Amino acid sequence: MAKSRAATPAIAAVEAAGVTFSLHAYEHDPAAPSFGLEAAQALSLPAERVFKTLIALVDGASPVVAIVPVARQLDLKALAGAAGGKRAELAEPASASRLTGYVVGGISPLGQRRQLPTFVDESALSYPTVYVSGGRRGLDIELAPHDLLRLTRARSAALAR
Repeated sequence: MAKSRAATPAIAAVEAAGVTFSLHAYEHDPAAPSFGLEAAQALSLPAERVFKTLIALVDGASPVVAIVPVARQLDLKALAGAAGGKRAELAEPASASRLTGYVVGGISPLGQRRQLPTFVDESALSYPTVYVSGGRRGLDIELAPHDLLRLTRARSAALAR
């Protein structure tokens, strides 16, 4: 088997799936207050098309992935309901990194260390393509939302407020 040219597990995952995607690199500013908004601005994109990947714990124990637009907040109650639980809380950054294999600010929903239940805000379905982290700060992957859902085995739900 030929070695992949992939720089990150996220890129390897989209390459292996054979989906159409584009990589978009930008110069990451360590002083940026928001990794996601930084990506949208650096890539001259509307923030509604750039999605952040958050790790949450449902009912205190079950880790899940939530993918929401960078300019909006995750509705934890909506996420808990979508996951069949009563409440959800964001995972600590160290825990999120450990669960996914990525550093905070570069957590991709693709190519994570293990497959976690994943939920994508339904607004993603409004666009021909969306942008998610490529697995490191300063790199985004553009792909069709239906490919994102299929590759992450995600369900769409109203998650953002």
